[in-house]
Amino acid sequence: MQNQMGNILQVSITDRATLQASYLPFVIGGGLFVPSTMDAKLGQEVFVLATLPEQKQKIPLTGKVVWISQKQSGAKPQGFAIQLNNEKGTQYRLEVERILAGSFNSKSRASYTI
Repeated sequence: MQNQMGNILQVSITDRATLQASYLPFVIGGGLFVPSTMDAKLGQEVFVLATLPEQKQKIPLTGKVVWISQKQSGAKPQGFAIQLNNEKGTQYRLEVERILAGSFNSKSRASYTI
């Protein structure tokens, strides 16, 4: 799902379940979990190239690290979450919310964070 090229992280989200587990609707502006072994720090600005299910186009996203999972725990991978910002982040958030419409209230919603 994630590939590290220098300081550019690539996140390929290939299906709706992975998108649902990766997206953080409770973060202002939307958030995205990035599975990675990179040593991220809270508040650090990160550049990510991300895809959406059924789309091959990579969307350049920047965001501040707002969540860190130091190591894998069961089905939750190691990585961090970023708070999406700028115009591309807004476009990504709107597309994610369109794809996931109606699934945010599910109590059984899988998540890579909380």
